[in-house]
Amino acid sequence: MTTPYAIEVKAYQGGGTTHVPYAPPKKQVTEAEYWEKYYDYPNKNYEWNNGELEEKPVSEHVTYLTFVWFLKLVDHYLETHSNADLAGLEMGFHMVLPNKVSIRKPDFGIVLKSNPVPLLLHDSSYHGTFDMCIEAISESSAKEVTRDTLTKKAEYAQAGVKEYVILDGNGNHTAFYHLNTNGIYVPVKPSKGDIIKSKVLSGFQFRIADLYKKPSPEEMIDDSVYKGFVLPGYSEVKREVKEEKRARQEAEKQAQKEKWARQQAEQQTQIEQQARQQVEQQTKRLAKKLRELGINPDDI
Repeated sequence: MTTPYAIEVKAYQGGGTTHVPYAPPKKQVTEAEYWEKYYDYPNKNYEWNNGELEEKPVSEHVTYLTFVWFLKLVDHYLETHSNADLAGLEMGFHMVLPNKVSIRKPDFGIVLKSNPVPLLLHDSSYHGTFDMCIEAISESSAKEVTRDTLTKKAEYAQAGVKEYVILDGNGNHTAFYHLNTNGIYVPVKPSKGDIIKSKVLSGFQFRIADLYKKPSPEEMIDDSVYKGFVLPGYSEVKREVKEEKRARQEAEKQAQKEKWARQQAEQQTQIEQQARQQVEQQTKRLAKKLRELGINPDDI
């Protein structure tokens, strides 16, 4: 018999399955206990808010799809610019705030190459402050909405996270914030065409409506909003392919014209040959008639 707080471990060498019990999570834990027992707790995802465990909720599938599209867009940008590193897989970071200490795990975070604390390959938590945090909201309860839209917003601002993005596939709580010089989050104002431009990732931008339309890379490569960082090499190859195709079509058209010209010349030659033959036949018939009349055609 197993407890509700047990995980299955496959015994590959001995065969079968064994259950390893885990103590039920306590609501109040020290920071040391959190790092030791709950930071990577199996089958659960916990954050730590000033001594209290907070389980990260699951987002609706519609929000997950928006999150995945946005993550891919950031990945396209980083492949082109290489000025930042992406942190995911529930990587947390430690924030010492004016009135408390908190450990949060943004759904993904961004660390600029210029950040004084680099994100190292073997880090399982980030030891600095993310330059950007992105959260995919859960609307399963008002408390969870408040956590992302108010609590984390205040914490990230106090910690110095330069930009904060809240994604909501339903569009109810989607928001974009940038930290001003007073350390306060202000909404990022869309530019013409409903475009959000990041101040953290220079050149990164997106159309708000596209969070819900989720256009494919093939649809974005010729879009002025995305063409600077979404598969720019593909766009160049596509242009070269078009030019090559156009040149090939022009060559084929020219070849057809030359072929038609040759056919016309051959037809003209045949017509001329037939005309000469007709003249020769008529001349022969006339000469024959003259001879029949006793007249030598050579004397005419």
